[in-house]
Amino acid sequence: MLLNLTFLKYNKTPLVCVLLSLILYATFAYDLVRTEATKLVLLYLLLFVIAYILKKSAGFNFAFLVLASVLIRLIFLPVIPNLSQDFYRFIWDGRMLFEGFNPYLYTPESFIQNKEFPIAQAQELYMGMGALSASHFTNYPPINQLCFYIAALFSGKSITGAIITLRLLIIAADIGTLYFGKKLLKALKLPSSRIWFYILNPFIIIELIGNLHFEGVMIFFLIWSLYLLYSCKWKLAAVILACSISVKLIPLMFLPIFVGWFWKKKKDSSTTLRMTNLILFYIIVIGTSIILFLPFFSLDFINNYSKTVGLWFSNFEFNASIYYIAREIGYWITDYNEIKTMGKILPVIALLIILYLSFFKRNTDVPKLVSSILLAFTCYLFLSTTVHPWYIATLVVLCVFTRYRFPLVWSVVIVLSYLSYLNIGTADKSENLWIIAIEYAIVFLVFIWEVILRKPITI
Repeated sequence: MLLNLTFLKYNKTPLVCVLLSLILYATFAYDLVRTEATKLVLLYLLLFVIAYILKKSAGFNFAFLVLASVLIRLIFLPVIPNLSQDFYRFIWDGRMLFEGFNPYLYTPESFIQNKEFPIAQAQELYMGMGALSASHFTNYPPINQLCFYIAALFSGKSITGAIITLRLLIIAADIGTLYFGKKLLKALKLPSSRIWFYILNPFIIIELIGNLHFEGVMIFFLIWSLYLLYSCKWKLAAVILACSISVKLIPLMFLPIFVGWFWKKKKDSSTTLRMTNLILFYIIVIGTSIILFLPFFSLDFINNYSKTVGLWFSNFEFNASIYYIAREIGYWITDYNEIKTMGKILPVIALLIILYLSFFKRNTDVPKLVSSILLAFTCYLFLSTTVHPWYIATLVVLCVFTRYRFPLVWSVVIVLSYLSYLNIGTADKSENLWIIAIEYAIVFLVFIWEVILRKPITI
């Protein structure tokens, strides 16, 4: 009893913060429609304020913050996501696998238009995912598909059951990220409390747990791989990195950056040995990735998958920055949307930046390596035609191991991109470019301050 009173005496503020967080997250999960802009933004910003106070007031009470972060995540467990409809496609793909279909070879639309219903609740899932997703082949890699299959296996014909299963998998991944992230921070002699920038971040909780985006699982494998790399277990790190790629393809663009780790790290090693290790690392990563894709392999799969991935560069546009400026210039010159042309040019510029960071930066330790990966992916997003909010989750976790804090600022102002939902159900489906301009003005200012001017920001 005395112990409990002592705990309450010295933990009043953290306990109040956790209680308020649970109430606000419950409101967000159970009583928010995505067109309620004012309510959405206020809840979001309040959660950030409370998370900041909680992190500061809880100090080094690690067990308390672990319990708080798990409880907060469990609030969302049975809830249907209110800011994303992607989960309907996840459930569709998982049930397709469960019924013995290769999900990469068929679009949902191809079945529904022919009055064929290959899975339970096919019509409901088709309507839920929307026409855009239903008309395209799936682009989710094999380990992601495995997660969808597990949901189908354990949920039967229940959509809510599938949501709970998927959410438990992402929560488990977050716990894994917490475990390996803390170990890596301690190994690097950095404050282990930094991991809370990711784990307690309301953006991460809402986008990954609430909206069921599997960046959380990809991030778990990525951080695990970086920890193994630091521990000199680079062969196993390569296997785990391939698992990360097999959840989301994003880490593929990081592969050139590992050149510096092997090539420049050990000056006492022979050139031949360093080159051999580098080549073997790439062989393991690519080989493992291919093995994971093999169960789905066919010529149709290659054709369908490449077309679907290509759409993100030449057809879709959302919450972009530099691309939107280039698009306006294109309108001014040609009177046309030049997305197909710019969708080919901008990725090339991003690739050149990645190659520069790979060969002209000394990525010889984990903080430098992670900094280069962070900057590479940031530049890629700045040049992208489509930047959905959950894309920046990778930046948020990577910044924990670096001196950069602009991803944390971005995770706050990214809420402005949600305001595009205001036009749902109206004739005007366009984004408000002034709102997007405010978002990116803040992000670019902080980016320039930290990266170009090299001025630190303390949070």
